[in-house]
Amino acid sequence: MTEELETLVARYRAGGGVEGLPARHFIGGEWSPSASGRTMESLDPGTGQPFHRFASGDAGDVDRAVRSADAALKGAWSRVSPAARGAVLARAAILIREAGPRLAFAETLDSGKPLQEAEGDVQGAARCFEYYSGLPDKLEGRTLPLGPDHLGYTSWEPIGVTAHIIPWNYPLSTFARGIAPALAAGCTVVARPAEQTPLTALMLAEILMQAGLPAGVLNVVTGTGVETGAPLVAHPLVRQVTFTGSTATGIEVMRAAARNVTSVLPELGGKSPVVVLHDTDLDAAVDGVIGAIFENAGQICSAGSRLVVERAVHADMLERLVARARAIRIGHGLRRPDMGPITSAEQRARIAAFVDGARARGLEIATGGHAVTDPATGLGWFYEPTIIDRVPVDDPIAQEEIFGPVLAVQVVEDAEEALAVANSTRFALVAGVYTRDFSAAHDLARRIDAGQVYINEYFAGGIALPFGGNRMSGFGREKGVDAVRTYMKLKSVAARVSSGR
Repeated sequence: MTEELETLVARYRAGGGVEGLPARHFIGGEWSPSASGRTMESLDPGTGQPFHRFASGDAGDVDRAVRSADAALKGAWSRVSPAARGAVLARAAILIREAGPRLAFAETLDSGKPLQEAEGDVQGAARCFEYYSGLPDKLEGRTLPLGPDHLGYTSWEPIGVTAHIIPWNYPLSTFARGIAPALAAGCTVVARPAEQTPLTALMLAEILMQAGLPAGVLNVVTGTGVETGAPLVAHPLVRQVTFTGSTATGIEVMRAAARNVTSVLPELGGKSPVVVLHDTDLDAAVDGVIGAIFENAGQICSAGSRLVVERAVHADMLERLVARARAIRIGHGLRRPDMGPITSAEQRARIAAFVDGARARGLEIATGGHAVTDPATGLGWFYEPTIIDRVPVDDPIAQEEIFGPVLAVQVVEDAEEALAVANSTRFALVAGVYTRDFSAAHDLARRIDAGQVYINEYFAGGIALPFGGNRMSGFGREKGVDAVRTYMKLKSVAARVSSGR
């Protein structure tokens, strides 16, 4: 821990509060209050107490931000060369790392996640800008063989003003992975972070201005989904929407965007299976499953929330998982626990309702299953690491996204049944496979319906690996080179170059 971070943590834990956090919208390169003058509270999930206030915007603030982005798109940003765009992103990566202690501190206070996870998110955000900084001057078109009398070629152009709806579980990471390729492509951005976690998006906007981004290229408007998110995705000047969140909300976003024939990149819900076959390295599989479901208290779209395990190793694996789950230390994120709180009281109540329903239906709660508080303070919105054994395929625990630290264990007889169970939900975001059999692993990876499959390690790949889902988990891909095309439109040109004589 750096000296700066130690000071921030010590001051906050001593009741000294937090100084210098952003409290206004970021529009046109300037901090701007809401036109209405209204504000909202930021709540610390580890205590349930407010620690900050920020601007609560409305459609008028959104309109100012979108028009600022549109003006920048047609003005200063359009005159910046691709290589210079890349240089801005490269400088941003350096500045993000320099601001790392303060970004991680704010992310932990806003979202509740353990400080070490927030520090990892900061490094991931910096790496994201590093990765995309090398792409702007390599977005090449091609020539087309139209014959001796014609010249044909294609060119890629920025799609226009892009809107980014940022979720509350990974506010910094999700913001970075969306805006970095959009900026690399030459687009301008209006972002609306979740009202639970607005701070790091605002901080990152200021960092990008310091890196050389022209005013108006990146704008951040804070407020509720109804008052800021809805008017943003429906704005007629927005040409592309990147949305990360629930399937139900994603459907409404697509409906609103359709009125303006605006493209949408939706990364939606998941109920991802982790398939463990009988020949696997159980130590590695247990490590993978624990991380897949209990990182960020299970508040991850791609969490491995279903363990699909062959009967031959079920008992051994369950015993190990239960022991590991019971040993997990929970507590305020600034104390670097193994697992932090749930980000909001509403989300904790939703998790509890799912587990209480399972208990009422007679399902076996192998461990956990209760809402709790921080053992050190008696405060905060925590939920025990929970494992529910022998969950039927059609049970809500196996079918619905709980978005919390709840693992559903599903027992199968062989790899073929594992495949059927893995594909038994309406979601198809991510899957994991653990086995020593190389052929079996890749056969399952081919036949499991998921946008991304991990083999013998979960959450692998980083920014270079395209990410996104199928079916009710969405479509399109973020991350990787593929993501940049989301923010571009292809133009074809055909010209007569000879009279034909």
